[in-house]
Amino acid sequence: MIKFSDIKMGDYVRAEYEGQYWDGEVVGLNGDEKQVCIQTSVQEFWFSPDHLHPIPLDENALLDLKFTRQPADDGSVKYLKGSFRIVTPTAGDFSKIEMWYREDRRHHPDVHYVHQLQNQYHDMTKIHLTNQPM
Repeated sequence: MIKFSDIKMGDYVRAEYEGQYWDGEVVGLNGDEKQVCIQTSVQEFWFSPDHLHPIPLDENALLDLKFTRQPADDGSVKYLKGSFRIVTPTAGDFSKIEMWYREDRRHHPDVHYVHQLQNQYHDMTKIHLTNQPM
């Protein structure tokens, strides 16, 4: 479950209905009823936050977001999207990432899910992180 206060327009989340899961984009927020409208590959539908789950941050998620992978000689991996960088200590280890954009460097931010990365990215760049190429 994701807290309603952590969800922003444009975030990618996983919605669950009757045991089935769909990944989709937040396209509407209803603060009065605490419901979130998710655009999935099937349709747009409103969900309560207890039916929304985070999408884990991993290499596949970054590649889906159009990051470019760049391995380093020391075993670390750098992911690039424009001037934004994410570095993992080893391939597949997203437990201690570092990210930076120009002079703004963040060491080990509390980012474990795609929507958290999107919100940090927006905070740092003032641009929303989507799966569209730059």
